[in-house]
Amino acid sequence: MDQLIQDIENIPRDVRFGRVAGIRGLLVDVADIGNAVGIGSRLALEARGGRKVEAEVVGIDQGRAQVMAFGSLEGVGAGARAEFVAQEPEIQPDATWAGRVVDAWARPTDGKGPLKPGGTPYRLRAAPPPAYARQRVGPRIDLGVRVLNTFTTCCRGQRLGIFAGSGVGKSVLLSMLARYSKADVTVIGLIGERGREAREFIEDDLGPEGLARSVVVVATSDEPALVRRQAAYTTLAIAEYFRDQGKDVLLLMDSVTRFALAQREIGLSAGEPPTTKGYTPTVFSELPKLLERAGPGTAQGSITGLFTVLVEGDDHNEPIADAVRGILDGHVVLERAIGERGRYPAVNVLRSISRAMPGCNEVDETQLIGQARRLLSTYEDMAELIRLGAYRAGSDPAVDEAIKYRPAIETFLTQGKDEKADLGEGFDRLAGILEGAAA
Repeated sequence: MDQLIQDIENIPRDVRFGRVAGIRGLLVDVADIGNAVGIGSRLALEARGGRKVEAEVVGIDQGRAQVMAFGSLEGVGAGARAEFVAQEPEIQPDATWAGRVVDAWARPTDGKGPLKPGGTPYRLRAAPPPAYARQRVGPRIDLGVRVLNTFTTCCRGQRLGIFAGSGVGKSVLLSMLARYSKADVTVIGLIGERGREAREFIEDDLGPEGLARSVVVVATSDEPALVRRQAAYTTLAIAEYFRDQGKDVLLLMDSVTRFALAQREIGLSAGEPPTTKGYTPTVFSELPKLLERAGPGTAQGSITGLFTVLVEGDDHNEPIADAVRGILDGHVVLERAIGERGRYPAVNVLRSISRAMPGCNEVDETQLIGQARRLLSTYEDMAELIRLGAYRAGSDPAVDEAIKYRPAIETFLTQGKDEKADLGEGFDRLAGILEGAAA
């Protein structure tokens, strides 16, 4: 009854509308709307046959609203009615959403019936918590993946980027994190995912165990740019709800790059000037607004965010990768050459770093990781000579030691997708491998 009363109170007392004045590609000009709308406002465009097409205001030019549609513009013509719907969209998450799959509007897509609405509305494009009011990052979190637990130890409320080219194992790594991490709840955003792979990821990689404590938001690659972008905002809004309930949330988003591509498409359609590789200025202003929403809250609860970045052409210095790396609290690099050698997860330990790691590990654990990194670095420096047989044993004691411990460390870094690794077990096992190695 309370929900019904609230819905009735939210019904607008008057209806405002304008008329479609022109259509240019994906952009629709709406005139006579007055000052009722602003950037981000929602309109409903009326097409032939009475079909309504939801749209969002992305620009205003000479008194006309420039809008982009969330669906097909087929049947929308000049003079069509454009009705004002909402100033800013909201969703009402609830704890019962765990185990469900939703779309960019937080509508269920898994055939399990309607979702129970919560009592508090959450804005899709909420501002991050004030920096001075946020808590500090908490103790370390067990991610269930050995290489991440040891070499890029993550704290609760930290944000890490997972950088990789296509086909290097990002999705499998995310499924391991969703199943094995010791978080209260997991929120997964599949942004611009291949339609064929979305169900495979949920049913095979994530599985019933991972899905039971997760909320999955899916927007496939064939959906309009506005839908793909909104799916990212919806993912953060759901995570913020669970954080405000005092939960430690693990947020997994695949991928930030597709969010940026969607924003680029929207910006170019609205007439923004292209900059580096065609990305518009709003891409680089929206990225921190999105990513900063993850992290510690102002009270109990946190959002530990792991965001994948699809690097174009395996170039880890391309614009989006470079921008995201500067915003997040560390980065994990997946390397194609390592995967081709058959070692998964294909994490390049020497190129990966967690900025919060020194503060959340014990002194002896930090020394242990430094020792392992030194051995790996020494081996990599001489790798070509070793493979060619040009290195002669005994020439350098440090290289001989690196060669000796290399197979055991490689085995340590390898983990099957059905294998769970505890945080403490990882450090104990690595200490056993390096026992007797020079400090």
